[in-house]
Amino acid sequence: MSADLQTGLGQGAAALGLTLDGVQQGRLMAYLDLLSKWNRVYNLTAVRDPAQMLTHHLLDSLAVIGPLRRHTQGAAANLLDVGSGGGLPGVVIALCCPELSVCCVDTVAKKASFIQHAAGALGLNNLRGVHARVESVEERFDVVTSRAFASLADFVAGSRQALGEQGVWMAMKGKRPDEEMVVLPPFARVFHVEPLTVPGLDAERCLVWMRPATPN
Repeated sequence: MSADLQTGLGQGAAALGLTLDGVQQGRLMAYLDLLSKWNRVYNLTAVRDPAQMLTHHLLDSLAVIGPLRRHTQGAAANLLDVGSGGGLPGVVIALCCPELSVCCVDTVAKKASFIQHAAGALGLNNLRGVHARVESVEERFDVVTSRAFASLADFVAGSRQALGEQGVWMAMKGKRPDEEMVVLPPFARVFHVEPLTVPGLDAERCLVWMRPATPN
């Protein structure tokens, strides 16, 4: 990977208010390299250009680190990334938040295999890839996230059984999905919609935070 990409990563992280040490920056660049190489054979993402991968994938995923840290307050927790694809945002979260145990689930075997490979290659003991439908996941998680995976209703319905008793859903979205929020199932409610600004990306982004609805 070029020095320009390394510089772009450092500047983007700084713009997001993140401090990445040398090891984390090196791992993020190594992950970008892995994603680019595997993508030629396994079609992990439609984005092919490494510079676009930096903004559309790495920086886009890094934009959630600050909000996620504010939620967890640095405490140990486990996180499920639903429909993770090439590991976005799950791999990036595992890299930046070693206190979190991250499970990336995907129905496509080659994508789950890539995440397992990335965990070994990057030395991430807190990351694993699982080939499964989210509906079959029996483990319970403190945070369940997704990135452009499905509608909010489908996301919460499919992952409901995987959410811990005090857990939250954290959905990465583009424009504020007001129409999706209106038709959420009665067992889930939105408690915060957080606008995100991704350095170098001229597009709307937000996080939709949800939790189980309290019975009346």
